[in-house]
Amino acid sequence: MNGEHKSPEYLALNPFGQVPLLVDGDIKLADAQAILVYLARQYGGDTWLPLDTLSLAKVVRWLSTTAGEVRQGLEHARLYYMFGETSINIERAHKKAEHILTQLNQHLSTRTWLEFERPTIADIAVFPYVALARDGKIDLSLYPHVLAWINRVKQLPCYISMPGI
Repeated sequence: MNGEHKSPEYLALNPFGQVPLLVDGDIKLADAQAILVYLARQYGGDTWLPLDTLSLAKVVRWLSTTAGEVRQGLEHARLYYMFGETSINIERAHKKAEHILTQLNQHLSTRTWLEFERPTIADIAVFPYVALARDGKIDLSLYPHVLAWINRVKQLPCYISMPGI
């Protein structure tokens, strides 16, 4: 929020000036979804990002949902309340958040993870926005299956928490 991502040093790494940016050796890669795909294929293999057509499509659907509905609701509410982003229509953000959380809760009512019987980058993509919902004044107590899923993600090996989660 202080503009470090627009500094000449950062722009030399990422001319779009966007966060996040992954530097892995000589590779510089921006965009959270692209970074997840790269990390999954480079280090995690089929477990985190399957390659068969239908399974891949199911995971990519969640990556798209994260970049769309999840961000437009949960992230926008968080930006509004935590960082004073007044250009956001907070009523619209809360309605979108309620809609996607209702969908997630229903989806997770019959499964452990977003897809398959194991976590994938779909879960990793959606997780931070949902887990930080209270920063956007969104009450997750109405979504018990979502809360149970958040707890499962936190139990994954090598999970590292961030402030607020």
